[in-house]
Amino acid sequence: MAGKVVVVTGAGRGIGQAVCLRFAKEGAKIMAASRTASELEETRILVEKVGGQCTPIPTDVCQADEIAALIETTVRQHQRTDVLVNCAGVARQCDIEQLDPQLFEMIQSVNMTATYHACRAVWPVMKAGGGGAIVNISSVASVDPFPGFTAYGASKAWINAWTHGLANEGRDHNIRVISVAPGAVETRLLRDLFPDFPKDQVLQPREIADVVYAMTLPDCETTSGETVFVNKEIHQEALSEKPNPCATKD
Repeated sequence: MAGKVVVVTGAGRGIGQAVCLRFAKEGAKIMAASRTASELEETRILVEKVGGQCTPIPTDVCQADEIAALIETTVRQHQRTDVLVNCAGVARQCDIEQLDPQLFEMIQSVNMTATYHACRAVWPVMKAGGGGAIVNISSVASVDPFPGFTAYGASKAWINAWTHGLANEGRDHNIRVISVAPGAVETRLLRDLFPDFPKDQVLQPREIADVVYAMTLPDCETTSGETVFVNKEIHQEALSEKPNPCATKD
């Protein structure tokens, strides 16, 4: 990964920030995108503390022109984009009677439309560069949304289908597309919704970042198009039995 160029949305905190740090530790050049400049500055400082290089770019991922500018800036600065990680996301818990059109559209805009804009913007860059990897952050709610998470779960189910279809398109261009679908992760988003969620049942953002990083490596090239589910039990088993998430047991 040394010298590779990695664009990360939702990079100001949580999983996105952890992804920036994980790739930076391997020598990647980070282009960090988020709406909040102060959070991006924190990410930049943390990346530089581990010896990495990070360019913070305040970006509203719901705006197609801002996503286009993010990719254009990346290409202007580094002449290519090797990896895109779509971490920006939002969740709300409410039943259908409280799910007004404005809230519904906001959830779909951040979780679905922003991913579409980013993938579409980076696609010709990756094609011209001979390939690349896109990792989209999904959720276990994509297959089992509990009450009140219907809109969120549906948006993440779309991510899984989008990933599968886009991987088929990318095969002839050496572009791999993978979804990583975590269970509960220790983030502000989780605690805002579920302040009392048991701590022994959550993953840390760095653990998801490890999986995201692994999905971009050559060993995992056959994973393109798949949704990789990660919860506490699966992650612990992977660490104890299969250090490489894409390796097979002897």
